[in-house]
Amino acid sequence: MPQAGYGQFCPVAMAAEVLCTRWTLLILRELVAGTRRFNDLRRGVPRMSPALLSQRLKELEAAGVVRRVPAPGERAAFEYELTAAGQEVAPIVEAVGAWGQRWVDPELSLQQLDAQLLMWDMRRNLDLSPMPQRRSVIQFQYPEQPAGLRSWWLVVTPGEAVDLCGVDPGFDVDLYVACELRTMTAVWMGVDNLRIAMAQDRLRVVGDRQLASQMQTWLGLSPFARQQKLAS
Repeated sequence: MPQAGYGQFCPVAMAAEVLCTRWTLLILRELVAGTRRFNDLRRGVPRMSPALLSQRLKELEAAGVVRRVPAPGERAAFEYELTAAGQEVAPIVEAVGAWGQRWVDPELSLQQLDAQLLMWDMRRNLDLSPMPQRRSVIQFQYPEQPAGLRSWWLVVTPGEAVDLCGVDPGFDVDLYVACELRTMTAVWMGVDNLRIAMAQDRLRVVGDRQLASQMQTWLGLSPFARQQKLAS
């Protein structure tokens, strides 16, 4: 637990000392979403330094919210999982996200673009049911982004975890998706519409017709996107 606290016995204050240090809720968001490996946690919080991530995980371990466990079938490798106390935090994290989706101006959200976080979030929420029973490679291109953040590949192989690549994996691409990062983020958040963006040529899709026609189904939306926006 951080040394600098509120100095109050109130359970709200004591819980805030555990949960409300910088980045902690975002780490918990990743753990609630099923992320377990250190490097995968880093992909969910790409602007957080590895040293600070390690420190926050140790703080959560000390607070009894997270535990480190051996990775199945791998020597000297570890994963992180939520304890019973951590699992009780899940609805709190989800409620904070739902509140943000309902009440925070989407224009403010769309000023905080992050290609790596967007692609990581999309990758773990893909609906694989309409995907062909073969390997499918979808390349997303954000032309206005710096070279290192411009192209991303989702590799979907039946029976395997979806792979997200920031460098060309060397497979033939089945579907190309090109748009500005803001457009894709808005679609993912549910504040823009995929078909409207395509009709207005703000989002272009080229390649496999099945993948293209079912894109909204397999892409889905952010888990918070269905929250109704409320006036502030």
